[in-house]
Amino acid sequence: MSPNTISSRQNPQIKQARRLRERKAREQTGLFLVEGIRHVGEAIQAHYPLVHLFYAPDLLRSKFAQEIIAETQARGIPCHETSPDIFNSLTDKTGPQGIIAVARQRTTPITALTPDTHPWLVAAITPQDPGNLGTILRTIDAVGANGLILLDGGVDPWHPTAVRASMGALFWLPVIQTRWDEFSVWVQLYHLYGTSARGTVDYRDVDYFRPCVLLLGSEREGLSTEQANTCELVARLPMEGKGSSLNLAVATGIMLFEMRSRLIG
Repeated sequence: MSPNTISSRQNPQIKQARRLRERKAREQTGLFLVEGIRHVGEAIQAHYPLVHLFYAPDLLRSKFAQEIIAETQARGIPCHETSPDIFNSLTDKTGPQGIIAVARQRTTPITALTPDTHPWLVAAITPQDPGNLGTILRTIDAVGANGLILLDGGVDPWHPTAVRASMGALFWLPVIQTRWDEFSVWVQLYHLYGTSARGTVDYRDVDYFRPCVLLLGSEREGLSTEQANTCELVARLPMEGKGSSLNLAVATGIMLFEMRSRLIG
């Protein structure tokens, strides 16, 4: 073990990183954790703002991980070697891969998005599940859409589960957090398409025009009357079985791939 290896749980940087598992600490500091070889590698490739990186040599099994550490150091980002015990205190994953980074949240105001620069977006009202949120980001990236707008609170997009589930999409796409009242004014420059179990149009019977936003209702309440009335139309996914709705991330994936095949403009 190197003389510079961090082996104390009382190390200030270790204590700060451990606190970032809690939302309050992430909100206070504007920082969050990026866990795992692939995710840290994606952040590096995207030139995402990393503050520093921790790694445990005894846990590393990948040449790619060594390359990530070397690239991080070459960019002047501090890399701290830790003992396995200290590293395991930073992660809630079983079988950690030996590398974790602290990153700075990159926030974007909704006014920075325009129909010219971001012609296809997704907006979600008060999403609750971090895994769903990360999966939605991953799907937005897969179809070639341009970003995610989170309305009226909900889950923290910097939650470790959301970061992992996004599979790196979080580092490439803008994530905007704003209120419905601000969004409802800004979105007048776009075609706004809602989705709801109470929608009147089959999602397969719609031509979707760019620039557009797909609006997802809350997982518990769906779209309110005001929100539905703001939409150009509200589409539904027909349900053949006993259930009345789909998981939010699944429904979003179905909608986005259908939109991709029918986008005009």
